[in-house]
Amino acid sequence: MREAKFGIGEVVAHRFRPFRGVVFDVDPRFDHTEEWWRSIPEEVRPAKDQPYYHLFAETDDSTYVAYVSEQNLVPDGAHGPCRHPQLDLVFDRFEDGAYVPKDRVRN
Repeated sequence: MREAKFGIGEVVAHRFRPFRGVVFDVDPRFDHTEEWWRSIPEEVRPAKDQPYYHLFAETDDSTYVAYVSEQNLVPDGAHGPCRHPQLDLVFDRFEDGAYVPKDRVRN
């Protein structure tokens, strides 16, 4: 397994689709259903043996949660904050081009 290219709180953009988002979790390799993976057209279906990212994603018109392979992500060129309504559940603030995770209570 290789190390993830993007970290929690980084703002990324999809390489081919018109959305950007904030990374809130990373799977070291594909960890979704086979049905979901096979629903992607074979000619653009990403490999499973790479990091996959959970994103608070947004387009110009909507917000949603996305699951995206590393090969389909690039650093975000907008360099600004996102407007996803769930960001406040995980992140404290936007600072220096990335989101800072909230402190978690440790047991």
